[in-house]
Amino acid sequence: MASNSNTVYDYVVFAVFIVASSSVAIYSRFSGPKERTKAEYVFATGGSVSMAAMMLSIARGTLGVRSFLGYPSELYYRGSAMWETLYGMILAYPIVCFVFVPVYYNLGITSVYQYLDLRFKSRLVRCLASLTYVIRSLLNLGVTVFTPCVALKTVIGLPYWASIFGITFISVIFTVMGGLKAAILADVMQGLTMIFCSVVIIIQGTLNVGVSAVINVPRDEGRLKFFDFNTDPTIRVTTLSALFGQLFMSLSIFGCQQNFVQRYCSMKSQKTVTHTLLANIPVITVLFSLSWVAGMVIFANYVNCDPLSLGYINKIDEIVPFFVEDQFTYLPGFLGLFMASLFNGALSLAVSNLNSLATVTWEDFISQIPQFKHFTDRQQLLTIKTIGCIYGLVIMGVSFGVGLLSGVIESSMLMTSATSGPLLGVFVLAMLFPCANWKGASSGMIIGHVITLWITFGGLTVDKAPVTMLPLSVDGCTNDSYSHIMAAASPLIYAQSPVEWNNHSLAEYPLYVYNLTQEVLEDQPEVVTAVSENPLDVLSKMYSITYMYYSLIGCGITLFVGILVSYMTEDKREAPSMRVPQRGTLQGPPRAVYHLHHREMSGVTALLPSTAGCAEYMPHVRLPCHLSVSFGVFVLLQATTLQLPLDALRNLPSLDGLHILVIDGQVFIAAMFVPLMLPTLDLAGKRSRGLRLGRSGYTQVVEVVHLEVTAVGSVDGQAVHLREFPLYHGRDGAVLV
Repeated sequence: MASNSNTVYDYVVFAVFIVASSSVAIYSRFSGPKERTKAEYVFATGGSVSMAAMMLSIARGTLGVRSFLGYPSELYYRGSAMWETLYGMILAYPIVCFVFVPVYYNLGITSVYQYLDLRFKSRLVRCLASLTYVIRSLLNLGVTVFTPCVALKTVIGLPYWASIFGITFISVIFTVMGGLKAAILADVMQGLTMIFCSVVIIIQGTLNVGVSAVINVPRDEGRLKFFDFNTDPTIRVTTLSALFGQLFMSLSIFGCQQNFVQRYCSMKSQKTVTHTLLANIPVITVLFSLSWVAGMVIFANYVNCDPLSLGYINKIDEIVPFFVEDQFTYLPGFLGLFMASLFNGALSLAVSNLNSLATVTWEDFISQIPQFKHFTDRQQLLTIKTIGCIYGLVIMGVSFGVGLLSGVIESSMLMTSATSGPLLGVFVLAMLFPCANWKGASSGMIIGHVITLWITFGGLTVDKAPVTMLPLSVDGCTNDSYSHIMAAASPLIYAQSPVEWNNHSLAEYPLYVYNLTQEVLEDQPEVVTAVSENPLDVLSKMYSITYMYYSLIGCGITLFVGILVSYMTEDKREAPSMRVPQRGTLQGPPRAVYHLHHREMSGVTALLPSTAGCAEYMPHVRLPCHLSVSFGVFVLLQATTLQLPLDALRNLPSLDGLHILVIDGQVFIAAMFVPLMLPTLDLAGKRSRGLRLGRSGYTQVVEVVHLEVTAVGSVDGQAVHLREFPLYHGRDGAVLV
């Protein structure tokens, strides 16, 4: 930041904004109700988070500081190809909404990776997925925290250690004080600030050059080129790689990442989740495009006098801070607000991920240790907060490491793409392939990781063609091209009128200008010809695949290996509930019993499928409780609450709240894609009407730990008994799995 009278205002605004961010977390901690349970901390239960805030929080989760600084510079120096990743992002929303969310919402899980344990009955699969998420998040958070520190040091002179410590310290305060509510609040604050700064930049730049120039200049200079359907997988970004690569990456992020699933499960109903995600499509489109439009505006202002070529900035990502410092000298404090927005951008992502990392670490690792299994809800809450503090220190260390190493940011982006595919693949196996077992899932995930990481690190060993920088110009530079407070990194020669570079020797200008100009003026077609004359071998071609495809490759490998291994290792005696029997067969004797896996319930209101007989039933009522129905009698030996997901079933008759499916003479209770085999029942003409649906589209009935049904007209006219079936604890009850 230049030394002038406005500097004081910028420092004051920056400091006030950061203090205000911390104060909001502290205020909300003491003014609102205190989180007494783990559910209130992890899921922000209580309905205090508005739908609008949740929408902005989810949208902000995909747009970090890198997008705020990176997308404008990407358009300025490399064009709009990356803008088309929006296609894949938008397509991911309805898929997550209608495939992933119905599975998660009523499972009652705290960690999204618990689902893999329930589905495959394997802690190995669960731990592999959790460990992938933890490692990836820690690396990315270190980069996220360090990214704004570069701009803060360049513009306002804030040392790296101070900004790193400040971001992580405030993140820990948010995490300890407010849990998910604080994370959502941080996202909302940052989202609104980012929108405000982007809009102000766009307005100022447009006033300078006019609306037509903002559109025409980038188009004429090759910055706006869309719909490149080149199928070459080694090209950095094309329309196809942007669509399919980003689709798989977004599905992994939106559908398999803890911080997003926490937000889905914190909403009051699945219908609300659906509305929020679908309504978020235009929101994410606008937020995503704001940065690209800002890039168009900045390029239109500097089209004939590029700051990078003249040495005013050293990196392409500094173009946005440079524009703010150059154009807003008349608006004291705006630069400080802009830098505070960068600071808060890293802060909001750190808070969100700290909360999720702590939750996953507790649920998937620490809580499984025998010494911790008997912790009370209060002790679990304190442990999660402690884990969050520890992760804050770890992220601080990773951020300092990022500052010492070169190329870590690019490696981190590649790592994210490489790990997204296998993580998505194992969830797709679990949800859409009933034949998949834990052996296939774990094998597919491990091999998927090995191959994608092999391609990733192998790509660092081959000489790839450098990313093409589009032509730049300094033809229009004069002594008053920039604000008088700006200073170049090295002495420059100016002219009172535009410099005609073609008529001057490049030796007159600084060496870095010569090198850059020479690089820009290189004949690109000759480079392409040179590559084509020396074709890469198969291995090098594989290493040269763009990182945009890594997630697709990883997912495909995980699915292929997972299905193949599952088929090869299928055990006919294992999980009979997962297969549809042949006509006329019975799965065991009428009184066959499954082992019961029931977790403790707490504070859940019990609802009956009928008011007859047990209208006033609550968990403390003396059992057995007899309930008469149209075809027989329910004998409830022990019960609390059960939720059956109706939208996971199709064309099912209703048996007083228990939804069943008749296939080839066999009766199934089906829930969450895992049908449970029951003895044959003759239900012809004896179907009851069942219960009306609740707001969320789910029927609440009695959770039966031991349920006995006496049915009329069953096998040989004799009474048969339903088997016991596994139940798992849910947020609002329990569910069949």
